[in-house]
Amino acid sequence: MAEAGQKAPDFDLPTDQGAGIKLSKLKGKPVVIYFYPKDDTSGCTKEAQAFTALAPEFARLGIRVIGISPDSAASHAKFRAKHELGIDLAADEERKAIAAYGVWVEKSMYGKKHMGVDRSTFLIDAKGQIARAWRKVKVPGHAEEVLEAAKALAR
Repeated sequence: MAEAGQKAPDFDLPTDQGAGIKLSKLKGKPVVIYFYPKDDTSGCTKEAQAFTALAPEFARLGIRVIGISPDSAASHAKFRAKHELGIDLAADEERKAIAAYGVWVEKSMYGKKHMGVDRSTFLIDAKGQIARAWRKVKVPGHAEEVLEAAKALAR
C-alpha cells in the first residue's frame, strides 16, 4: 500500500486522448494522481469537475492532475467530452496501478460485498516521492484541499 514518504509506484497507462502517461517521465514536477471508481457516475463526475475547475491553478503551480480508473480509454473519452473535463484520464483496465497504490479494496453496498476502487488521491513531489495520501475521499471540498497541499509543496 502506497503511503506518504514512499517512492510513488511507477505506471505506464493509456489515456483518453490516445497517448500514454508514464509517471517516471513526469519526474521533476509535482503530480496529483486521483483514483476513482467509475466514469460518469455521480460522485466521480463531481470529483472530475472539481479538479477540472481548479486545473488552471494546478497548472500555474506546474502540477499535472491525472485521474485513474479501471474504465477503458474509450470510456474516458466519452466521459471527458460529455462533461468538458480538463484533466488527464488514464485507463487502468488491468488494475496494475490501482493494485500498486493499494486502492483495490473490498467494499460493501446494500449488504453485498464486492471489490472496487477506494476513492483515493496522492500528491507526488518533484522527486517522485508521495508527499501526501488521502484515502476514503469524500468529494465535497477535496480538490480544494489537494490544491492547498500542492501550494504548500510548491513553495
